[in-house]
Amino acid sequence: MFIQTEATPNPRTLKFLPGRDVLGSGSREFADADAALASPLATALFDVDGVERIYLGSDFITVTKGDAIEWPHLKPHVLAAIMDHFTSGRPVLGDAAGAADETDEADIVYEGEAADIVKELKEIIDARVRPAVARDGGDITFHSWDHEEGVVRLNMRGACAGCPSSTMTLKAGIENMLRHYVPEVNRVEQVV
Repeated sequence: MFIQTEATPNPRTLKFLPGRDVLGSGSREFADADAALASPLATALFDVDGVERIYLGSDFITVTKGDAIEWPHLKPHVLAAIMDHFTSGRPVLGDAAGAADETDEADIVYEGEAADIVKELKEIIDARVRPAVARDGGDITFHSWDHEEGVVRLNMRGACAGCPSSTMTLKAGIENMLRHYVPEVNRVEQVV
């Protein structure tokens, strides 16, 4: 098994490509070892000293490290954990976890014009934003729309979470695009 790695815009995060499906469809993010109990793969990765966050994509894994360790010391241990997991035949997610997309969308029901705007925003994000950030080992998902203020709130996951350039990406890239296609948008904010 050959596992490729790619740098991401976030210097604390590396993207690992095992050359096979990880989740196949959907994504899951694990912010700590307790949350990772739903995934044997994520649990194994959190067992590596220095790992702080795991994001599982369709065919990749992004690992975010702590500041106290450098990638040359951590990367071999992460590669070994990924290799051991896939060669063992264990599932990526446990039975109780399900393979469904982890969603961070607010439980808001939109009606009328707001519902039409939300539908358009989600379509733009899914078609134009998510594929671009997935190449960098991350994901950006819709959270909510404030119709009164014209504010779109987004979740940043994987390599995007905590990335030094995420604010620029959010403001200069995504906000400008959404404002172009949806004139009702005044600004875009990250949900923390």
